[in-house]
Amino acid sequence: MSTTDIPAGESGPRYVRLQVELVLEITGSGELTDAALEQIGGDEYMPDDERQHAEASVRQDESEALAYLVDPFDLVTSVPGIELVQASWSCAHTEYDPDSDEWDLYDDEADDDAGDEADIDEEEPRGR
Repeated sequence: MSTTDIPAGESGPRYVRLQVELVLEITGSGELTDAALEQIGGDEYMPDDERQHAEASVRQDESEALAYLVDPFDLVTSVPGIELVQASWSCAHTEYDPDSDEWDLYDDEADDDAGDEADIDEEEPRGR
């Protein structure tokens, strides 16, 4: 069953998984690190031992700094009619070539459509 076949509303699932993938270029490593350190320093609920570990991680790796600054909750707080029930995220360095087929976002959609058509063909009864 594809996601479009799942009934929505009162009789169907009320949960939606939103997947977002972003590739960001770090253009100011120092600025990013400083902002993350400021965020960590201002977190009044973070225990001191965790704060020291977070600060060391942020100084060592820009992707860690970014992970401390980006919060999925911020993406959806102003959307009416929803409540965020679970979120997870991670940041990691990656090789990026905008001209590579690997990074063509629309190829995935074409592959998904082709896969859906194949599933439909398999489900249809075969006649003679």
